[in-house]
Amino acid sequence: MKKQLIAACTLAACAASVQAQSNVTMYGSLDQYLGYIRSSSGEHITGLNDGAILRSRLGFRGVEELGNGYQAKFNLELGANADTGTQADGGRLFDRQAWVGINTPVGEFRVGRQNTSIFYIGGAIDYTERTTFGSIINSFGVPSRYDNDISYKTPRLSGFQVDLHYALPENSLAASGAKNQNSAIYQFGVDYTNGPYRAGYAGLSASPNDLTATVREKIVYHNVYANYKYEAGTLYAAMVRSNNSTAGANGRNASTILSNVGSPNNYFAGTDLNAGRFYNIYQLSADYRINTQLRVGALYGVIDDTTSGDAGARGGNVGAYYDLSKRTTLYSFVSYMKNDTNAGFRFSSSAGPSANLAGADVNGKSLTGVQLGILHRF
Repeated sequence: MKKQLIAACTLAACAASVQAQSNVTMYGSLDQYLGYIRSSSGEHITGLNDGAILRSRLGFRGVEELGNGYQAKFNLELGANADTGTQADGGRLFDRQAWVGINTPVGEFRVGRQNTSIFYIGGAIDYTERTTFGSIINSFGVPSRYDNDISYKTPRLSGFQVDLHYALPENSLAASGAKNQNSAIYQFGVDYTNGPYRAGYAGLSASPNDLTATVREKIVYHNVYANYKYEAGTLYAAMVRSNNSTAGANGRNASTILSNVGSPNNYFAGTDLNAGRFYNIYQLSADYRINTQLRVGALYGVIDDTTSGDAGARGGNVGAYYDLSKRTTLYSFVSYMKNDTNAGFRFSSSAGPSANLAGADVNGKSLTGVQLGILHRF
């Protein structure tokens, strides 16, 4: 009750600020879809899920002009489960973003909980913005945001823009109180645009906690992408290399070694032997705009287990978006993924579906999925 009261008071204060200041904006999205998943085991499940494309959210952002090309900026954003009315992360109020920064003539500086460089380039990865069931890169898992993050983004010069992040570890072992200073998360991104062409790289590297590590392998995520806009759509190509996948309660590849959302405190113990298993993910896709309202697309991707452990997967999807207005979109996707014998990758969207199959129906199995939904932005 105390937490709910604090949350309500915070939101009320933010709403009052929105009314009082013209440079503060309240925004959000509601994204709900009916999802159907069937396994080659014969099991299937249907559910109403949140966030096929955009996780339902409520946000506040503001800009204050300081003069001489300087701006003060902030962003507070919370995720919600619109199908149940609950918070996406019960342990955080603003789980998606909570940062403040200064934009200057030489670039933008931010501090706080922020989206990763990898998350920001999602629209350059595939026609689904790397979020639906069929995106193989999304099924592997995407590092999305981290706590205690210090970032700097350059202005775009001659088509190039660089994005740098350093997320402080700020972790400790409760028994000894000793703090590790070597498990920070480093990020680097460079994006190039020139007319119809876009290409770039976004990645991260994190070391295990020195106080607990028995496996010294760093967790890395490297993403290279390129796309070309033609008259009626865009062609996309992307490649990822990472070792951030391990077994979980829901399957052989149902968890990550380093959390994709910064919990707990950008820390990983360094005890998981799966850190030595590297995957290469390759993905091609394209979309085509039939008219001003209807866009269709298709995607195919492969997860390659480079250790020859027969723990990869392959698949893709076809889909369509229909814009009822500038704010409201109907969408539909049909997806397929085949796990190798020792793999257990699962369908995911902007958020993992609340209605999903158990590990026995995922490990080494083929999955078919259908999504029918509506997205409204405000």
